[in-house]
Amino acid sequence: MGQDYYAVLELNRTAKDADIKQAYRKLALKNHPLKNKEPWAPDKFRQLAEAYEVLSDPVKRGIYDKFGEEGLKGGIPLEFGSENPWSVGYVFHGNAEKVFKEFFGGDNPFAQFFAPDGSEVNTAFGGLRGKGVAKQDPPIERDLYLSLEDLFYGCTKKIKISRRVMNEDGHTSTIRDKILTIDVQPGWKQGTRITFQKEGDQGPNIIPADIIFIVREKLHPRFKREDDNLLYVATIPLGKALIGCTVDVRTLDDRLLNIPINDIVHPKYFKIVPGEGMPLPSDPTRKGDLVMYFDICFPERLTPAKKQLLRQALLT
Repeated sequence: MGQDYYAVLELNRTAKDADIKQAYRKLALKNHPLKNKEPWAPDKFRQLAEAYEVLSDPVKRGIYDKFGEEGLKGGIPLEFGSENPWSVGYVFHGNAEKVFKEFFGGDNPFAQFFAPDGSEVNTAFGGLRGKGVAKQDPPIERDLYLSLEDLFYGCTKKIKISRRVMNEDGHTSTIRDKILTIDVQPGWKQGTRITFQKEGDQGPNIIPADIIFIVREKLHPRFKREDDNLLYVATIPLGKALIGCTVDVRTLDDRLLNIPINDIVHPKYFKIVPGEGMPLPSDPTRKGDLVMYFDICFPERLTPAKKQLLRQALLT
């Protein structure tokens, strides 16, 4: 049969949103492990949080009422309609304290509801709610992986987030999706931070957290970035390293550079091609440099005749 969320909250199935909220408030305060020292209190506290999270959400509650815990957590069978939105299933995140904090607000909401002697404080009008104290949740940081091409040209990234939004009654909340748009500017560097203020979960007496995206660079098959410069390793045979050659380099904007190498290429040699690096964030019309390094391929074997030629050329 699975869990009976209504029984956990000591409610019947006709309970309204206000009844669910009131039941969770009463039982969560009563069974919080800091208040209730019984060994079963932590498990009870977690059950209350899961029951409240399901029954306070109209979609989850509707699925649970119709299909039970199996349908809620396992997803609705395909025969009930492919367009049905509930196909993945619900998983409780396991953080009962998080549900408690979102419901009551504050970094340590439990401490606000009990006096030092363990007695429950008055939360009627003029009590806790009358304080009007709201504290912002800590920022939520997420990595934003971008290719060097994205950072060379600039681009627009649209990212879907799911967050808890308060309903019009001011007590219940719903998980809703939102699209955040990031306009990536040419030349942005790894570590650039893009902040969306107060786009985190909403809750009573909670100022939603800021969501911060941090730019991370994807690995590139040809280049490595170093500040505003691009590093490139060209593979050339030993002969060309000694007599010179031309190296073809395909740029990020798909141009083919023909770069002449007229020097003797030794293991510490590098060549700078000005203006072929990344755009400068302060002025995208200007660019850093392309810095070329070389991987010199030595022959695996030489014939006696070729060895004699090299002795004459290099050792005399």
